Amino acid sequence: MTETADPQEASRARRLKARTHETHDRLDKAIMANEPFSSRARYGRFLEVQHGFHRDIDALYGNEVLDRLLPDLAGRRRLGLIEQDLADLGVAQPERDGAPAFGPGRAVDIPTAFGWLYVAEGSNLGAAFLLKAAAALGLSETFGARHLAGAPEGRGLHWRTFTAALDALDLPEAEEARVTAGAEAAFARVHGLVLDRFAA
Repeated sequence: MTETADPQEASRARRLKARTHETHDRLDKAIMANEPFSSRARYGRFLEVQHGFHRDIDALYGNEVLDRLLPDLAGRRRLGLIEQDLADLGVAQPERDGAPAFGPGRAVDIPTAFGWLYVAEGSNLGAAFLLKAAAALGLSETFGARHLAGAPEGRGLHWRTFTAALDALDLPEAEEARVTAGAEAAFARVHGLVLDRFAA
């Protein structure tokens, strides 16, 4: 028998992973069901999904409060890389669909923001597999798949510095719930983008 850790004793990042597992799993299955690496055309749609999500969170990377809490916040921004990937493949920049989830200059709820960033950072951690799939289409870290590249210090360390910052937050129970709600909302947003872009 395997001993299961008490969720209350687990780190916040581990608790968040457990609480959002079902939503995350549904999203992963939806993405892979649409075979985004079966052709460059379908990969272009995947880039449109990524663009929509990263446009939603782009303003967070300039937030002063988050910058004090999360190491190398600006260096974690990926919207510009996605835009370069779209240009590499000759895919037009997707039309703006309403206001982003986090707009420049707007007040940010920090626990909610960390929930959204958890989804963004987690996707980068798992992108090594996606980068290999992109390579089969002739794409790389310097052409078409720039946003899937790992951090200079390595994906593992990059992820651990994020989870350390997440775990270090001193949050009352109500704010703890907003971290989870933020992550759930982010996963749902990406899922909605998948349904929209691949239905076209």
